[in-house]
Amino acid sequence: MKLRPVLIGIIVAALGVVLLLQYMKRFEDEASGGAKINLLVAAQPIERGTPVKEEMLGVRAIPQAYVDDRAIRATDRDKILNLRAVAKIPALQTLAWTDIIAATDEQRDLSSLVQPGNRALSIRVQSSDVVGLIRPGDFVDVMGVSVDGNASTVLLQRVLVLATGMETSTERSDNKQRFMRSSLLTLSVSLQEAQLLSLAQTASRLTVVVRAADDPRVMEAPPDVKRSELFDSTVPRTIHSSRRRPVRLQTGAVR
Repeated sequence: MKLRPVLIGIIVAALGVVLLLQYMKRFEDEASGGAKINLLVAAQPIERGTPVKEEMLGVRAIPQAYVDDRAIRATDRDKILNLRAVAKIPALQTLAWTDIIAATDEQRDLSSLVQPGNRALSIRVQSSDVVGLIRPGDFVDVMGVSVDGNASTVLLQRVLVLATGMETSTERSDNKQRFMRSSLLTLSVSLQEAQLLSLAQTASRLTVVVRAADDPRVMEAPPDVKRSELFDSTVPRTIHSSRRRPVRLQTGAVR
């Protein structure tokens, strides 16, 4: 009879140790970003337009908290083989669905171009000569200018263009109707980004600027620019000087 309380005490103590170990493991997992997920990375530099081959791919385990929705899981390796890179991908960079386009440059169905987790959204932008030169596979930053012209806001950065006008082909066309519709761009965006742009179209005029295809950087929280600042002599000097000093940047994702 005397052994029973001792046995119960040992069992309770052992159970406490097990619970403590489980708690410590969960705490360590949360502190380190959670369970690790195997993602595809470029085992070697992949040039723009190059079909992705097996030997070009590697695997890296990343904590779940740091995994972007656009990142390509190792389990999806077969899905991207022989597809083309939309931009130069440096060695060891994590691959994202926005880095990949269909295998041919022929006219393609829009639904086949949309990366998993993203949506295709068409926006009407202010027409310009630059807009007429944008091709599917290019990356752009989207800005909104208030209807009264008093303020300009950076809405999205490094967004993949899926179609210009009615064309999804990356080959340049002589079709005159393309230039008439060049102000219509179809972008690859997340659902929340689609909501943002949909609202912005009703409250502002949208415009885009083209960026280098192999530049993955985005500026963190770019400030709005107001019309009144155009006549403030300190503002142009501040913007000009920012081109000469390092800007805090973070690597993106797109769209």
